[in-house]
Amino acid sequence: MAYTILRRPWRLRKPYLYLMIPELGLVVALLVLFGLSQPNTYRTTMWEIGFENGFNSNPKMTLYAYANHVPLPHIPFVWSQTITNFNVAISVLSLFILLAKLISLIMHIFFPVFGAIITTSMVALYVTSVYGQAGPDHADARYPSNVAWYIAKSCDYAKARNAVTDCLMAKGCFAVTILMLALYLVQLGIAIFSLMPNKAIDIEDDGSDSDDGFPPPASKQWEMKPRAMLSPRTPNTVMMSSNAYSGGISDSPFTPRTQAFHTLDRKLPLRS
Repeated sequence: MAYTILRRPWRLRKPYLYLMIPELGLVVALLVLFGLSQPNTYRTTMWEIGFENGFNSNPKMTLYAYANHVPLPHIPFVWSQTITNFNVAISVLSLFILLAKLISLIMHIFFPVFGAIITTSMVALYVTSVYGQAGPDHADARYPSNVAWYIAKSCDYAKARNAVTDCLMAKGCFAVTILMLALYLVQLGIAIFSLMPNKAIDIEDDGSDSDDGFPPPASKQWEMKPRAMLSPRTPNTVMMSSNAYSGGISDSPFTPRTQAFHTLDRKLPLRS
């Protein structure tokens, strides 16, 4: 038995393929939602509403720093432009990864080790996105916040600013991101499960030329057998009598090449 980490088959290939259907739907939803949120559709509005209700820091703290000639404060990740650009980038990357996985699976070149590496990277990116969308805000010691208010609280606080739709969009982005992270975790589990040692898969087969790790078909196995192991009555050999001139019986093989030589010598084997 020999364990191979590269050319291993998927142990749950069909479920992995079926998971690409909801993955496509989630990717399209993220592309739309994150695209609408760029560059600053509702981020600053949610920040201002939170400050007005005492939930987080003041979004004008940067202006105060410029006016008072003091060092610029650190803007929380949840309210920064970085998280918005980051979300748009990973949504586009997710679409590219989905198409690449689908094509690679059809061509039988997407092995579990590649799936584990790629999916682990995507899980790390989406964990960062979840943290950024609902991250803490400790820029103002008077109003510390461990979770963004629009995640932990109702959108009723946004009615005074007519921003209920923006609040719901922010909640929707967070919810779809959570679903996408859960789907990638399931795919990562399938990839790790396929990489685990398995006696039925790890049997060493030096004669296997299959790209997806499965044994070759029966026809290919027949072609790979030595000539001595084949039956004497093969399609390329015609058992005929080499003693036909004298009426005797023999089991020596008679090939088309031998017949050609007999024809040249005017010694047809079936002519008495």
